[in-house]
Amino acid sequence: MYSYNNSKIDDLLQYLRSEPMYEVDEKSGGTQVKMVLTFRDGGQSLMKPWRVQREYETLPDHFYFSDIERHNAEISAFHLDRILDFRRAPPVAGRWFNITKDLFELADPAFRKTFFRSPANNVCFVGHCSYYCETETAVCGKPDMIEGSVAAFLPSFKSAPRKTWRHPWRRSYSKHRTAVWEQDPTYCHRIVMNKHPYNSGRRLLDVMDMSIFDFLMGNMDRHHYETFEAFGNFTFPIHLDHGRAFGKHHHDELSILAPLIQCCRLRQSTHERVKLLASDRYRLSDVMRDSLATDRLAPVIIEEHLEALDRRLSIILEQLTRCVTRIGSEEEVFKPEPRIEDYKEKEAMQPYGSDLDDDDFDF
Repeated sequence: MYSYNNSKIDDLLQYLRSEPMYEVDEKSGGTQVKMVLTFRDGGQSLMKPWRVQREYETLPDHFYFSDIERHNAEISAFHLDRILDFRRAPPVAGRWFNITKDLFELADPAFRKTFFRSPANNVCFVGHCSYYCETETAVCGKPDMIEGSVAAFLPSFKSAPRKTWRHPWRRSYSKHRTAVWEQDPTYCHRIVMNKHPYNSGRRLLDVMDMSIFDFLMGNMDRHHYETFEAFGNFTFPIHLDHGRAFGKHHHDELSILAPLIQCCRLRQSTHERVKLLASDRYRLSDVMRDSLATDRLAPVIIEEHLEALDRRLSIILEQLTRCVTRIGSEEEVFKPEPRIEDYKEKEAMQPYGSDLDDDDFDF
């Protein structure tokens, strides 16, 4: 998404947190209210508002697909993605908003109708969405100031077309059923590794990276991912939509690591990175704390979530050790970055856009 230590990213973060706004529109689709901000220079960003206190945890009886979205999770996910050196998540910054001046006065009439003043004399809005868009779950300021995450927009679909792929370890999103991979430990070798685009090239290793990324922040809501069409199958997944991450600091959801546990494959560079972030000198929680301290909404997450990062990183390394023992060879587990030349001919025989069949995901 951007080069290592690119100084323009800090400039972009400053732009997101301070550029004057011209217009506010609700983003269509999605389960929870979010807004598209148009800046005076024509630039745009995606805003998710504050919903709950930093200490709030996902309720025990709530499914992952009905969890509330957290603006601070979006900010934290960007910083974690950059620390892991994936650099596949668009930049996100925290910003303060005056609900009246920054949102209500710039909103369209339909959105304006959902604004009201609460009995506590706070300015609130509901918006239009599937979850948490009722009066009792309204977004409220104190009295009209509120935090929000502001994410940089990707280039338009016209200038940078993208393809959406169904994640091979997608959950069932059902209260009553489980997915095939949750019941079949051979799922990776039996199905995924025999299907394009996971049977050659970099894509399988990308999914392993994504599972580590999601496990560290407790994100169970990874049902699809996007890639840029311009690069064909020589591309990378874009890390998007992390509002339901960082929901439970006391619980480590091992099923998120199913791709890594079942496949026992990982990039050498990712392995080296996680080992480095487990060292005393570059402990992940410390690096993350320092990185998040640069955001305007710091502290972005509470200490318990930072401690959970270290704990989960040790779990990842334990699982990798088990993989080496099971496979019997580090060379089989830890893979160098594939070269285009090594699989170009094979990839050319596969049309871009083929994906796992729906039959492979029967519940």
